[in-house]
This record gives sequence, structure tokens and C-alpha cells, in this order.
Amino acid sequence: MTETTAGVTWLTQEAYDRLTAEYEHLSGPARVEIAQKIESAREEGDLRENGGYHAAKEEQGKMEARIRQLRQLLDSAKVGQAPPDDGIVEPGMVVTVRYEGDDDTLTFLLGSREDAGKAIDVYSPGSPLGAALLGKKVGDTAAYSLPNGTKMSVEVVDAKPYSA
Repeated sequence: MTETTAGVTWLTQEAYDRLTAEYEHLSGPARVEIAQKIESAREEGDLRENGGYHAAKEEQGKMEARIRQLRQLLDSAKVGQAPPDDGIVEPGMVVTVRYEGDDDTLTFLLGSREDAGKAIDVYSPGSPLGAALLGKKVGDTAAYSLPNGTKMSVEVVDAKPYSA
């Protein structure tokens, strides 16, 4: 789980290890692989009409951007512990809320987009809902504004530390 505050990104050991492995792969073997793709496509001739060359160059650009993003994230990372199981909403918690006037609940991980892709939806602590919930306890109500300006209220039904 991650949370960014004042230039520091807090990561669990698992998230730090996963991002480090991705960085090492992209900046090592993946870089060599994309360079070979570009060289192979370059050998095919006229670069102006070479779709394989242009696709490989675009892929290289995206990969280099991700490498820079990971390096910056890892450079500012502090590895911390998972949040305590105290029912207080904070990054790294799986939160269940009930919208005012509705019996349905919504369960999500309050974390970072780096945690996206997990089997659970991820909401950022910086999102309107995430920010409204920070520090709330089970039973508390939080209000936040939707993009259209409408106010929405939710009740915290449950908050437990995330476990993979």
C-alpha cells in the first residue's frame, strides 16, 4: 500500500519489493529486448514507412517513462508496516462503506494506483471519498463532494488492514 505525503511515498515491504523487481526488469532485460526490436526493424529499410520500427520506438518511450516514474517513486519511498487493525480508516485498509439512504455497500482498498490490478478496487487517499474517510472509525459518517458538486454521505461499515 502506498501513501504520498510531503514528497515521501510510504510503501509496504511487499509493494516496495514488487516495484523494485519491475524497475530492475524494465531497466535491464526489457531495455535490451526493445533495443533489439528497434535494431531489427531498422534493418528492414525505409524508416518512414516502417510500422514495426515506429511501434517499437513508441513502446520504448512508454517503457522509459515508466522507468523514470518507478525510479522517482523508489527514491522517495519509505518502507513501513501495514496499518494496525484498529478500525480507523487509513491507507492500506480495506474499507466498506454504505451510502446514505441505501442498503448496498461498497468495499475497496484505500491505497495507491500502484496497487491497482489487485482483485479489489483501489481508491486513492487523495480522492474526494478517500480524503473524507481518512481518520474515520467504524460507525462514523463522512461527507464529500462529487465532481458535479452534489454532496454525498457514507457510513464506515468496516475497516481492516489489507492482506494479499
